[in-house]
Amino acid sequence: GSSKVLDHDFHLHVVDLQNTGVLRDLALASLVAFASGLLGRPTQSQMVVLGDMSLGGSLKPVESLAECLQVAFDAGGKRVTLPMSSAMDIPTIPAELFTKFQTSFYAEPVDAVVKALGVE
Repeated sequence: GSSKVLDHDFHLHVVDLQNTGVLRDLALASLVAFASGLLGRPTQSQMVVLGDMSLGGSLKPVESLAECLQVAFDAGGKRVTLPMSSAMDIPTIPAELFTKFQTSFYAEPVDAVVKALGVE
């Protein structure tokens, strides 16, 4: 049978082995990773998912968007999906950097999973 991400509850326990402090920005990446494993589908090739969500599921805009995109590009990223709340920061990105990406936006966490994995 087919599995849907919303049909499952996930529990993530993070242990700080190096005493670097509380890790706050892991929820959306974890959701994408769990869904990828559950559905047996890797993320799309050269896809970068930027943004994060609270434990309650509300999305957070990307901080330092231009800097994040430069890091993504340097790492080989060619596609990027951003939270809708980051759309207003696009004018801060140099055009020569922004045009190197195939860009899409997500409105809620499951939409980010759909974009990342290329599933419906």
